[in-house]
Amino acid sequence: MPKIKTNSGAKKRFTLTGTGKIKRKHAFHSHILTKKTKKQKRNLCYSTLVDQANVRQVKELLVMR
Repeated sequence: MPKIKTNSGAKKRFTLTGTGKIKRKHAFHSHILTKKTKKQKRNLCYSTLVDQANVRQVKELLVMR
């Protein structure tokens, strides 16, 4: 049986933490930044964890079984 490939888009967007949680970056921080406030841009620059509702879906994309 062939190996299952990892989704290459997910591979670039998500990383694993040491405890096995999945880390992600915020959206809306790449362009059209002039109309966004300093506070909004500052809060978007930090990374966060994937919500518990989406963990299973992301793990399937990363082929973590």
